[in-house]
Amino acid sequence: MTDSVGFLLNDTARLYRRTLDGMLRDLGMTSLQWRTVARLKREPGMRQSELADLLEVEPITLSRMIDRLADSGMVCRKPDPNDRRAWNLYLTDKTDGLIRQLEVEARRVEDLAFAGLSEDERQMLAGLVERVRANLSRKEAVDA
Repeated sequence: MTDSVGFLLNDTARLYRRTLDGMLRDLGMTSLQWRTVARLKREPGMRQSELADLLEVEPITLSRMIDRLADSGMVCRKPDPNDRRAWNLYLTDKTDGLIRQLEVEARRVEDLAFAGLSEDERQMLAGLVERVRANLSRKEAVDA
């Protein structure tokens, strides 16, 4: 019996995340913290509630993690000028070197995962996975 593509994708993502977590542990980070920092790098000023939705974590879970990142000086909260109840999140300069280290570790995991694949195969795989992601991101798939 062969595994379904869905099972293979899910299991591969689990192994990828576990491997990345192992490499990030030495930097004092988890993959969820890395995803948080990476998202804020791309979209500074995001509200905590929006970030929790994008990362698919409970708001209280994200809030506690942001507390830890803020205590370490990597993230700062600023009041949202349009909503007194909301906070916007920004990275501090302290994350610059860390982001470079995290990117190196992420590339190491990618190289490990794609060992033995040619550049054409890597590009083909990325394109196919992107199409699957796009299919599942469509409204009808999300509403299903």
